[in-house]
Amino acid sequence: MSDQQDDWLLRIGVPSKGRLAELAAQLLADAGLSFRRTDRSLFARCKDMPIEVTFLRTDDIPVLVAEGAIGLGITGADLVAESGAELEHRLDLGVGSCRLALCVPDDSTIEDPRQLAGRRVATSFPRITRDWLAKRGVEAHFVELSGSVEVMIALGVADAIVDLVETGSTLAANRLRVLDEIGRYETVLVQDPHISHPDLADRIVRRLEGIVIARSWSLLEYNVPRARLADAERITPGFKSPTVMALEDSAWCAIRAMVRRGEVHSVIERLEAIGAVAMIETRIANCRL
Repeated sequence: MSDQQDDWLLRIGVPSKGRLAELAAQLLADAGLSFRRTDRSLFARCKDMPIEVTFLRTDDIPVLVAEGAIGLGITGADLVAESGAELEHRLDLGVGSCRLALCVPDDSTIEDPRQLAGRRVATSFPRITRDWLAKRGVEAHFVELSGSVEVMIALGVADAIVDLVETGSTLAANRLRVLDEIGRYETVLVQDPHISHPDLADRIVRRLEGIVIARSWSLLEYNVPRARLADAERITPGFKSPTVMALEDSAWCAIRAMVRRGEVHSVIERLEAIGAVAMIETRIANCRL
């Protein structure tokens, strides 16, 4: 492919493998960006849109966006921070949440990060870790790795590690404990500050934003005695206000309102307590607010 042939395309970089690759592919598909990756191809053209999806190593995406090789990239906010690249943050995607933690052995006498001065810290995130420790006046010796960080203490390579923690089961298996939390991160959409297709990029961001918002809300419909309408509106105020419809029985009305998905169960219980019936939750596939 020549640059002249492809300079009309907007390239979106996504992870080539792993759980984040699956999440990114589903997100793009939900946003109407239809593409098919053949075999282990590095590129896939989107149907009906001048977009090319590029499959890359997750930690290379921030750098390639900054260099202008791709216009938009889906990657972890932790990798963006570690790269130090000057990027435009466009959207938090609401998936892939994780935390970066400073960990020491269960039986370590270290109880404060300041005790790590002059000691060895193994990590795949030296930039983030160095800056975090420096703010606390700590200068440590860094053992920079690309993986298997949690085993470095057992091998005698480090006194502490900084690594991503999800459930904590890996820490427990390696007899480690969290000394302090450095940061929390999630999957993000980043953009080349000098992107050559800003209007198309804005269109894609708006589509993705609609999917991300939709995943946070449900549509709740129910019937409630008109005498309890004010109570119902306080429980389900909706995004701006609920939709209230008259029923054939004038003593009742029907309400439709958007509800935070994580609050649906408690909201239904509160509605039931005021006499609401026929409550139905519908998942929202796309939403523009």
